[in-house]
Amino acid sequence: MYSSIEDSAVLSNLNPAQLEAVCSVEGPNLIIAGAGSGKTRVLTHKIAYLIEIGIPPQNILALTFTNKAAYVMKERIASLVNPEASKRIWAGTFHSIFARILRFEANSLGFTPNFSIYDAEDSLNIIKKLLSENNISNNRISAESVQHIISKAKNSVLSPEEFAKEAKNSIERQVAYFYKEYQEYVRKNNAMDFDDLLVNTFELFQLYPEILEKYQNRFTFILVDEYQDTNRVQYFIIKQLSSKHQNITVVGDDAQSIYRWRGADIRNILDFQKDFPNAKIFRLEQNYRSTKNILGAADSLIRHNRKQIEKKLWTENEEGDLIELITCQDEKDEASKVVQKIKELVKVDKFTYKDIAIFYRTNAQSLEFENALRKENISYVVVGGMSFYKRKEIKDVLAYLRVMVNPYDDEALIRIINEPNRGIGKATLNHLLTYANEKRISLFESFNFLDEIVNLQQKAKVVISNFQNWIKSFQEKLETRFNLFDVILEYINQSGLIQMYEEINTEDSYDRIDNIKTLLGDIYNFLKLNPELGLEDYLQQISLISDVDDKNFSTEQIKLMTLHSAKGLEFPVVFIVGLEQGLFPLVRYKTTNEDEEEERRLFYVGLTRAMNKLFLTYAKVRYRFGTENYQIPSKFLNEIDPKYIREIKPEKVSSWTYQKSSEYEDLHSYHESYDQTVEETLRVGDKVLHPFFGLGRVEKLEGSGNYAQALVNFENVGRKKLMLQYARLKKV
Repeated sequence: MYSSIEDSAVLSNLNPAQLEAVCSVEGPNLIIAGAGSGKTRVLTHKIAYLIEIGIPPQNILALTFTNKAAYVMKERIASLVNPEASKRIWAGTFHSIFARILRFEANSLGFTPNFSIYDAEDSLNIIKKLLSENNISNNRISAESVQHIISKAKNSVLSPEEFAKEAKNSIERQVAYFYKEYQEYVRKNNAMDFDDLLVNTFELFQLYPEILEKYQNRFTFILVDEYQDTNRVQYFIIKQLSSKHQNITVVGDDAQSIYRWRGADIRNILDFQKDFPNAKIFRLEQNYRSTKNILGAADSLIRHNRKQIEKKLWTENEEGDLIELITCQDEKDEASKVVQKIKELVKVDKFTYKDIAIFYRTNAQSLEFENALRKENISYVVVGGMSFYKRKEIKDVLAYLRVMVNPYDDEALIRIINEPNRGIGKATLNHLLTYANEKRISLFESFNFLDEIVNLQQKAKVVISNFQNWIKSFQEKLETRFNLFDVILEYINQSGLIQMYEEINTEDSYDRIDNIKTLLGDIYNFLKLNPELGLEDYLQQISLISDVDDKNFSTEQIKLMTLHSAKGLEFPVVFIVGLEQGLFPLVRYKTTNEDEEEERRLFYVGLTRAMNKLFLTYAKVRYRFGTENYQIPSKFLNEIDPKYIREIKPEKVSSWTYQKSSEYEDLHSYHESYDQTVEETLRVGDKVLHPFFGLGRVEKLEGSGNYAQALVNFENVGRKKLMLQYARLKKV
């Protein structure tokens, strides 16, 4: 320990709360890091401090959720301590770290160390194939639904057999069958999907206590970033690894837990003290990002959540402007007003386009803003668009490389077997697959039994045999690891992909060639910078790249994105649009109070991305499938303390103020005016009276409780979908 903070470069420039959290070395620590409070700074300085006081870097495990976060962490640690020491830290995403462990221990689980990793698209293609083979129509159950249910089961650590026992209805029983078939298929291919990387690690530690102890002794200090986003299986693994030494530090913010739909379990952070009774809690409450007004608004909103760890953010930043609330007639008016405001911000306030972001709840909302921005010739980028690695030609090249590394990878082999066309048609492929399925072998292994496969033409046998020998020849070259990149380059050139696009001879085909060359250049740089690593390592890190990881936020463009995509980012100017009940908070058929609390946390995340200026918008009308839907301002607007809001009054419509209106009356009373008996007695066909739309007849009812909705056909204004919580309908 140092006699003073000045003695340590790592401890200097930390505020008192950060310093206390960094210096707490032993035992379980929970660091509640409010938005903009320097979470990454504390995490990196704590790791650097551990190294500085003599903890061997190789005994430190740091788990993140994105490759970008892991890279930034390592880069910052290297600037604080010996760069060579920082390289020995095990720092990476849950999936990449566990994939690394599984490579070492693969044989214990019946895999080989060169197993393939299937991404979400690979997984979906397998499920589609299984559904097709069983003549299951997509109308009965979609492949996407099956994939989601299987993933959810895995994240709950339910095996196919356990899931089958717990199946509650015919759909789940059907999915249970495909879950079993899917797992058998993936294992036969010597592959794991993203969820398997977690589940198999958990099972490895459960089945082999000696292996668990080996990694417990290796990782004597464990640090977890964004702990509020961990799912149940990640939680179990963290408990397994930390149970011996108890030196675990988790950093997160329950108020920013927004991924329940993909398995994140807020209980993990809320119950940390129950899991570790001796845990110390540190609260980072000083915000360095936002103005006082923005922070005050966010704080007043999130206090409406019942399930939370209490904290109060504060800042030494300036008071800042009030948040502007813009009322719009419809979605076109909303987009137009936002774009005009952007032009004003750039011209008058001297902001640049890259300073500005537009957040929305659903992807579909981007269309009107894209149209409005194009109309004004303003450059923009939709964050979450097609990733470079999702392009067809790139997926093809990666599939070729996957087959060279692991020929038993059926999904990759099927993708490339006739791309470009080499005379192996669908009929031939079906014969091969049928034989492979009957013999329970991989597609590549079936190539060894061509004479036994019925209805296979001699010409096809020759082509397949040549193809198999070609792959084997490059596998042998790959094993020598001599001039590795030259082997890869020769392999891709001989594949015929580049020649195919050259023969197409269009601008698009040459763009595809450029993309392939860019990928090959990336492989070259990877191998040059990591001479100890191989092609399988490159393929692993590519398969684990997330959409956010490969986005460039430095370009001079307006950023359009969903609120989920905005997590972890910050912008000088933020617009949050579509603040209407049913849209944000988003209302589904089975929406619960837990869903609403997560929607509120999502809004909180959006608010706290803004540094200097924040704008909120809502429309009075939205058009859906040709129907004009009367919209209600989001209840979240009511939950922000009015002192932080300044309304921009709409033109050519009756005035509506945030607190009082002749049209809406008081917003507080409006959101509290629901009469439960209306929902309980209303039936399809009933005649109703609305205070503004007049007489109408109920055509459809859906939802229940606070989320009950009615489609009403009014005599004067036509069909409108209304939330009964706010509609004030009276039966006639």
